[in-house]
Amino acid sequence: MIITPVTPDLLRGVQETERTPLGLRPHRLPSWVRSQFPDPQLMTMEAQPSGVRVVFSTAAHSIELLTNPTRLAYRGVERPRGRVDLVVDGEFVTSDVLADGDFYETDLQTGHTEFHTGESHLSTFTNLPEGEKSIELWLPHNESIELTEIRTDSPIAAVSPVGRIWMHHGSSISHGSNALSPTGIWPAVAARRGHVDLQSLGFGGSALVDPFIARVIRDAPADLISVKLGINIVNLDSMRLRSLVPAVHGFLDTIREGHPHTPLIVISPIFCGIHESTPGPGAVDPQSLGTGAVRFIATGESGDERFGRLTLRVIRDALASLVERRSDDPNLHYLDGTRLYGATDAAIHPLPDALHPDAASHRIIGERFVDYAFSAAGPFADQP
Repeated sequence: MIITPVTPDLLRGVQETERTPLGLRPHRLPSWVRSQFPDPQLMTMEAQPSGVRVVFSTAAHSIELLTNPTRLAYRGVERPRGRVDLVVDGEFVTSDVLADGDFYETDLQTGHTEFHTGESHLSTFTNLPEGEKSIELWLPHNESIELTEIRTDSPIAAVSPVGRIWMHHGSSISHGSNALSPTGIWPAVAARRGHVDLQSLGFGGSALVDPFIARVIRDAPADLISVKLGINIVNLDSMRLRSLVPAVHGFLDTIREGHPHTPLIVISPIFCGIHESTPGPGAVDPQSLGTGAVRFIATGESGDERFGRLTLRVIRDALASLVERRSDDPNLHYLDGTRLYGATDAAIHPLPDALHPDAASHRIIGERFVDYAFSAAGPFADQP
C-alpha cells in the first residue's frame, strides 16, 4: 500500500488545519476566533468537521483512512457514532461507522465529565471502480477527528476546487444533529444536489449573531451565502427583540463589507413546537433522564413576548420585516424556515428530541432548500 500523509491541500470545507502528534486536525473557524473567544461549546463544535471532505483523484481499488476520533458521550444515553462517507465521482457509495477513539463522558444529572482514551480507527473501502476517479471522504459531522494518513494501492493526487463556494451559517440543525451520516446533514444534501462547494459554519448551540462569525464570512471567499438564525437565541434566551434586530442588521452589514453583491439568504427557524410561542431558555427535560433518550423543553412563560422576550414566531416576523426594510439590497433574500420544515411535517416526522429533525427530515429540508434556492428563478440560480 502507498501511504500518503493528510495535508491541507486534500481538504475542503475548512478554515484552517492544526498539526497534532497524531496528524492533521481540521478547524472550521480560524485561530484568531479561537483565541478571541475560546468558548468551550463553540470550540467543541467548530472542531467537529461538519461538511468537511478529504478530496483527491486516484485509480486505486482500495482506500484506507487512518484517523483518531474524539466524541462526546452522555452516560445512559444512546447516541449514534460518527461516520466517514465515501463518494465516488459524485455518487454516494457507502458509510464506515467509527469505532474506538477517545471520548468525553458526561453525567447529565451531576454534570461530571470524564475523559477516556481509545485506539485509532481505520476506515477501509474496497472494490472501487476501475480507472481514474474523483474521491470524496466526508468526515463525521458529530465527532472531532485527527487525520493521520491515507493508504491506497495506487497514487493519489490533490485536485483543484471546482464550482461555486456556498458558505452557510446556522445552529445544531445546520451542524447536523440527529442526522446519521455526514452526507445526510441538510446542508450537505443541498450542496450535493446544487453542485456547489460547501463551507459549513453550522455550530451546535452557537448561532448567536456573533460579530466574529460575520467577520469570518466577510473575509472568506464565497459565491453564495446563507445564514439561519433564531433557534439558539431562543434556546439561550440570549436577546430581547430590541437587541436582536440591530444585531442582525450589523451582522449583515459586516458580511456586505466583503461581499456587497453576493446572493445572501436570511433563513428563519424551522418549526419547533416547544418554542413556537414559548420563550426560552431551553433545557433538558428532567423526565427524560435515565430513559436513554434526551428530550428538551422550553422553560419560559407564554405571554412574555410583551416584555420583548423571543419566541420563534416573533423572530420569524422580525427577520422578515428586517429583510423587507433592506429592500435596497436586491441580492438579499428572506426564507421562512417553516417552508423547509413546518407544523405539518412535524406531525409526520416529529422532532425526536423536540428540538432537532431526524435523518429523513434532514433530507426533506435539504431538498426543499434546493428547490427554493437553486431553482431557475431562485437566489442561488447558476447564471450563464
